[in-house]
Amino acid sequence: MAARDKGPDMRVTVAGVELRSPVIAASGTFGYGVEFEDIVSLDRIGGFVTKGLSLEPMSGNASPRIIETAAGMMNAIGLQNIGVRAFVADKLPKLAKLHGTAVIANVFGFTMDDYLEVIHILNDAPGIAMYELNVSCPNTSHGGMVFGTDPPSLWELVARSKAATRRPLMVKLSPNVTDIGLMARVVADGGADAVSLVNTFVSLAIDVETRRPRIANVTGGLSGPAIKPIAVRMVNEVAKVVTIPIVGMGGIVRAEDAAEFMMAGATAVQIGTASYADPRAVENIATGLKRWCAAHEVTEVRSLTGSVQI
Repeated sequence: MAARDKGPDMRVTVAGVELRSPVIAASGTFGYGVEFEDIVSLDRIGGFVTKGLSLEPMSGNASPRIIETAAGMMNAIGLQNIGVRAFVADKLPKLAKLHGTAVIANVFGFTMDDYLEVIHILNDAPGIAMYELNVSCPNTSHGGMVFGTDPPSLWELVARSKAATRRPLMVKLSPNVTDIGLMARVVADGGADAVSLVNTFVSLAIDVETRRPRIANVTGGLSGPAIKPIAVRMVNEVAKVVTIPIVGMGGIVRAEDAAEFMMAGATAVQIGTASYADPRAVENIATGLKRWCAAHEVTEVRSLTGSVQI
């Protein structure tokens, strides 16, 4: 009897890590993973990225810090998290039972030494597949310039982080730059194993009745469907100038959106804002992408990467 056809092969490889699906939950929208285990079938997604982990716990910004927009949302959470040591002690052990679902630790800091210390602590912890470096933070030891918008600082941060890590290193790029391709090349030259993009766009919303900003932090990061065409364009630009894998994100709410990012050059995708409207969005999009591939006779999902015809 012939073996039963299991459908399209949904496996992809990012930075040497094989994922069962190219669909990943984005940082800041999926907690530390354990919060979603009773909601999402984690064995149906490729992996998830933890909330950003800092050296010390952070309480985040004052409220209001998240608002809905016409086609998405703005947030200024302020990187609230329990700190890397508490994550290793309290959250990571609960993820040990996961098999085949990649746990990606998002790392950030306000000095280079902050980043390196977080990485050193995580290096000794089991069960982490790779790190995602959030470079959209101000470098407080050098006048507040955001790491991800200053090429020399970005290169040094990536190079030093790569030297410190025992795991693959993915760098999450800020879209708030003039030349996203340049930043991607800097990251690749610094030794990054993969790049993810885009992070949120700096935005401002004003309450016309009070004439005050609608977010306490004044500005916030815009995400959701409104940014998708810009994000797809940036992924395609980066795909033209680097050879390391790209993980695309920005407004993905359905399987077709994920396919679009992959055609633009992404090896995998991350789902963020969609999880606020539907906590099962990551699983649903992963399942939908497999069905889309079957319906379009795509036998291997990795064949979508870079297949756009321009």
